[in-house]
Amino acid sequence: MKILIIYYSTYGHIDKMARAVAEGAAQAEGAEVMLRRVPETLPQEVLEKTGALNAQADFFADIPAVTLEELAGADAVIFGTPTRFGNMIGQMRQFLDSTGQLWSEGALVGKAGSVFTSSATQHGGQESTILTFHVTLLHHGMVIVGLPYAFEGQMRMDEVTGGSPYGASTIAGGDGGRMPSDNELDAARYQGRHVAAIAAKLAA
Repeated sequence: MKILIIYYSTYGHIDKMARAVAEGAAQAEGAEVMLRRVPETLPQEVLEKTGALNAQADFFADIPAVTLEELAGADAVIFGTPTRFGNMIGQMRQFLDSTGQLWSEGALVGKAGSVFTSSATQHGGQESTILTFHVTLLHHGMVIVGLPYAFEGQMRMDEVTGGSPYGASTIAGGDGGRMPSDNELDAARYQGRHVAAIAAKLAA
């Protein structure tokens, strides 16, 4: 059973979440977990000015770019994207717009699909990003999998935390200085395990 995690990370928040998702998915019996990044679309000089280039050199060093063949060959696909104006980041949108051939072939029909995200603030569009992402997955015929309330960490009131029934999420802070909390990483692991379990049932 192949679990593909496709993501884009600017400063490392989504990368940390993606690796936690992978840890959770790897706990499923027979799961082969692959971490892949979407191609960069910004010019190098822009990445240098924002400081993203140095950050990405650290966490993307061992992550190859995804191919459409890998997407078609997976039993489940979990997508990770930062939030931009309440929607997915442009790099992810461009990658998804390149999947028209897979759509025409019905290559993703019946596969489990899931999404996790990050935003600068508590109400920075985490839920709208995931929900609008789901629209693309539904057009591909995928089976949407979220983060059920069986993960009790999303009911916590003792700390500021991301996470909703739609998927795991983290709050980066206005300056990007806040990395995912233990609770947010636990949510990501739970989501990975949950998606792998659903994928196994669908495959059966």
